Amino acid sequence: MARSKLAFAAVCTLALAPGLGGCVGVAVVGGMAAASGAGYEAAQERGLNGAYDDFTLKTNVSDTLRNYYGDVAATVYGGRVLLTGASPTQEQKAQAEQAASRVSGVTAVYNEIEVAPPPDPWQTARDTWISTRVRSDMVLDPDVRSANYTIETDRQSVYLMGSARSQYELDRATQIARYVPGVRRVVSYVEIRTGVPVGSVPPAPGPSQAGSPAPLGGPASPPSRSPSSAPIQVQRL
Repeated sequence: MARSKLAFAAVCTLALAPGLGGCVGVAVVGGMAAASGAGYEAAQERGLNGAYDDFTLKTNVSDTLRNYYGDVAATVYGGRVLLTGASPTQEQKAQAEQAASRVSGVTAVYNEIEVAPPPDPWQTARDTWISTRVRSDMVLDPDVRSANYTIETDRQSVYLMGSARSQYELDRATQIARYVPGVRRVVSYVEIRTGVPVGSVPPAPGPSQAGSPAPLGGPASPPSRSPSSAPIQVQRL
């Protein structure tokens, strides 16, 4: 989308603001993408074919929506489509969902479009920085298989899609997102896979361990990097 192009130039400027940690997250994610390439896609549970199918589906949905319903973005994982952005009216918001649901291959549509004016470039830059920081923190966390998560941030709400190997991993991923500076809300559309996990996942740590995630809705011991946390909203799929 055009708003992503406007955001890029402002991301590092935004990252220099106090408490936002500089451009470290941008460097980590950029380096990972450049070094991994197709290997990053292959590491995902959906595999190369699944990632390609989702890319094709995202293109088809985006072509269908264009700018007919406002400044709307589509995020796709496993045939499921998340709509974010802004529509001028409630009617256009509903029409965008209907249009996306008619695209061949779409299995579900999650409509998180705001009825509001499009965000300004500064807000878009902030959202881009948040997504980058969440991604880099997930990459550095050994308990989260970051390749299985898609991250979209809109108006400082972080939306997670993908697949988790266990409830513990999903809790960990949402906790990572909630403590990133500037995040107002975390919404999870992540599925927990059934069957044997691909990798071993340690049991949930006890409440005495600092920085450990608690079950959603319960208390958690926050990481030292942030004095506050965003609420978590889990969508039951």
